[in-house]
Amino acid sequence: MGSMYSPGRKNGVEAAKSKAEPATVTASNGSAKHNGVKPGVLIPVVQDSRLRKVLQMIASDSPRKIHELALECNLSESHLQHLFKQGTGVGLGRLLSEQRMQRAADLLGQTNLSIKEIAWTVGYEHTSSFTRAFERYYREAPRSYRQKQGR
Repeated sequence: MGSMYSPGRKNGVEAAKSKAEPATVTASNGSAKHNGVKPGVLIPVVQDSRLRKVLQMIASDSPRKIHELALECNLSESHLQHLFKQGTGVGLGRLLSEQRMQRAADLLGQTNLSIKEIAWTVGYEHTSSFTRAFERYYREAPRSYRQKQGR
């Protein structure tokens, strides 16, 4: 008999129903703030020199992609992600996304750059992708976030 595909199952194992979400705190201005992990905090804790190098590159604040980090460490993307999760307890993609969103929020609050310029600065090629990611993370649109920061 053939097996039936079920979106909640992978290889016969029930998939997790919920995604881990970053901790949220409501700031005095009413906007949601996330308590993400700062790359600099993890550097002294991590034993693997390759992971320390990755964390230093991420902490340097230039937009990074997993592909670039993997090339720098001479590792495949999947192996780097596995080592990173094993060594830090945090997913590399999640850390990079959180850093992008925190940097974008800072730019929205402290500069007059357009949303398109901010999207490009934090590593998004398309403004619509940036806006969706920002809304998912902060639960409000970048324009709305900027207006609240201006009060």
